[in-house]
Amino acid sequence: MAWWQIILITLYSGVQILDELQIWSGLNTPIGAGFIVGLIMGNIPVGLFIGASMQLMILGVGTFGGASRIDATIGTVLATAFSISIHGMSPQVAISSIAVPVATIMIQLDILARFTNTYFAHRIDHDIETFNYKGIERNYLLGALPWALSRAIPVFLALAFGRGLVQAIANALNGSWAWLGNGLSLAGATLPAVGFAILLRYLPVKKHVAYLILGFTITTLFSVIFFNVQSLGTGIAAISKGFSVKFNGMPMLAIALLGFALSIMHYKGSVNEDKENVTKNAVKLADSSDETKGEITDDEL
Repeated sequence: MAWWQIILITLYSGVQILDELQIWSGLNTPIGAGFIVGLIMGNIPVGLFIGASMQLMILGVGTFGGASRIDATIGTVLATAFSISIHGMSPQVAISSIAVPVATIMIQLDILARFTNTYFAHRIDHDIETFNYKGIERNYLLGALPWALSRAIPVFLALAFGRGLVQAIANALNGSWAWLGNGLSLAGATLPAVGFAILLRYLPVKKHVAYLILGFTITTLFSVIFFNVQSLGTGIAAISKGFSVKFNGMPMLAIALLGFALSIMHYKGSVNEDKENVTKNAVKLADSSDETKGEITDDEL
C-alpha cells in the first residue's frame, strides 16, 4: 500500500463523518466508502462488493438522538483496503474478520467523539452569554475536529502499522486455520441476509404483505426468464458463428424501477384515502353543528 493511498483514505475517513452529520451526500455510506476506497486502491468491484454487503447488513439498523451504532462505513474502509492490498484475503473474509469487528469497536470511539465535543459546546454557551459571535463561529467549526479525528486516527494507525498483522492473519486463514477461514467466508456471505431480516422485523410487513409477495414473485420470475433467454442465446452463438446478438440479464435497475412504480401507486392511493377521510370528517362535523344549533349549553345558562 503506497503512502499516498494511506493519506487519501485517512482524509476520506475524517471527512465522511462530517458529511454524515451535515451534508449527507451519500459518500459517507458503506457503499460510498467501498467505491471511494476501491477507486483509491485500484479495484472498484471489490470495494463495491464489500460496501454493498455492509450496506445490506445495516439496512434495519438506525440511531435516534445521541445513540451510537456500529460504524459500517469505517469497517468498509479498512476491509476494502486490506482485502485489495493483502494477498490471499477474499472480500468475504475481510467482511467477517475486519469490517464487522472494526464497525463494532468504532462505537466506543463514536462515544468518545461525542464526549469530547461537549467542551466546545460549553464554550459556545459561554460565548452566547457574552455575545461573542466570533467565538461562537470559531468553536462551532472546532467542534468538527473530535468527529474527524475519531475516524481518521484509527484508520491511519491501522493502515500504516497493521498491514503486517493482517497479512499474518490472512496467511493463517489460508493455511493451518483454513477451516476457520472457510467459516468466516460463509459468515461474510450471510451477513446481507441478516440485514434483510432486521429490516423486515421493523417494517410494517403484515400491513403490506401483498407488496412483499408481489416484489419477490416479480424478481424471481424475471430473473428466471432472462437467465433462460441468456442461456439460449449463448447456446445458439456457440453453434452458429454468424449469430452475434447478445442477451443480457435483467438489470437490478429495472427491478428497482418496478418497486418504485408500486410505491408511487401506493402513495397516491394513501393520499386520496386521507383526502376522502378529511372530507367525510368535515361533513360529519358540519352536520353535527347544524343539529345542535340553537340549543342552550350549560355555559350559556
